[in-house]
Amino acid sequence: MFSQTVCRPMEILLVEDGLLDARVTILALGRCSIHHRVTLVRSISEALAFVRQEGVFRRAPQPDLVLLDLLLPDGNGTDLLRDLRQMPNLSEVPVVVLTASGDPENRTICSTLKVDDYIEKPVDEDKFLRVVREHKRLLVFGARALRSVFPEHTLATSS
Repeated sequence: MFSQTVCRPMEILLVEDGLLDARVTILALGRCSIHHRVTLVRSISEALAFVRQEGVFRRAPQPDLVLLDLLLPDGNGTDLLRDLRQMPNLSEVPVVVLTASGDPENRTICSTLKVDDYIEKPVDEDKFLRVVREHKRLLVFGARALRSVFPEHTLATSS
């Protein structure tokens, strides 16, 4: 399992409706020095189709990391987060919120739903890339196993 995880790309699902923000995120990931593949979806409905492998996404890989904007055209990203946390095969997938929302209620909801990181836009690229590298390291070295032993472990949230 270790060699498979190291050799295959980290599957990243980027849920972002703003094309400029998506481009900035994708370019930053390109400078990240980890082997990855990014899929961009621009709404909650597209994200659900992707994770459920429906329609054009029927061959979609399970994401290793979800980068989630909260302000989406068809609802709040916390609605998608609730759905992900209820899906047995995705309940433990790390989620990093990237948002321009200054609503403190969103931060509280995200904490309740066990978001791994919460980063406000404009995003500090160095901080963002440290977070992505940490998730790759945790993926390779079995963070999910660590979380089952130490459930209180979560990455620090950023503002």
